[in-house]
Amino acid sequence: MRMSSSRSTVVARLAMVGAALMLAACQTTTYETASDIGMTPRDKQLLAKARYAKAEIPQPYRRAIVSYHRKEAPGTIVIDSDNHYLYLVQNDGKALRYGVTVGEEALAFSGIAKVGNMQEWPRWIPTVDIHKRIEGLPKQVDGGPDNPLGARALYLFQGGKDTLFRIHGTNQPEYIGESISSGCIRMTNEDVIDLYGRVKVGSIVVVLDRKAGDSPVNPKVALQGLPGGSSY
Repeated sequence: MRMSSSRSTVVARLAMVGAALMLAACQTTTYETASDIGMTPRDKQLLAKARYAKAEIPQPYRRAIVSYHRKEAPGTIVIDSDNHYLYLVQNDGKALRYGVTVGEEALAFSGIAKVGNMQEWPRWIPTVDIHKRIEGLPKQVDGGPDNPLGARALYLFQGGKDTLFRIHGTNQPEYIGESISSGCIRMTNEDVIDLYGRVKVGSIVVVLDRKAGDSPVNPKVALQGLPGGSSY
């Protein structure tokens, strides 16, 4: 019997969450209680007007403090697209981990970049490629709760040039933990506000290659072949 598309979507979603739970179990994890610390009066006003559903984010994708085996410097952002996590490296082998939506594989970005610009409630100007793929889009959308870039945006630069890839909020939080975006990294508005307050222009961003085996929850590459299994 053929499974309906809606049922197959639910099954796939449950399998994805189950896999994330198993991966997360490999780390020491302390989930953080959501709060509005760091929000401005404008943030609270605009988020109160958001028309999107107040999605319940699955626990594996909620903000947490986790153990971290890699050796990036504190303050580095590391994006693990395979497992839909963004890490902000801390001291003493810890990281802040956030659940994210990532780009479809054909649209995904990987490599090392820097935060070249930071904006609160940014205006969205769809690129030429996005206009080609999605008909009927406006030329631009002003900042606000209905804007696809959400409450904050970090603009990724390489060699002093804008890559056109962003880390930003979203008006579709129900898709956190999935691969559906046009290549950008989406976070809940609450999480991107939190991240925005912790980083600065010039912060390093490492977007791991897909299926490279070097996920922070799977140190296959980072630990291989080194005396005593220590990290590089």
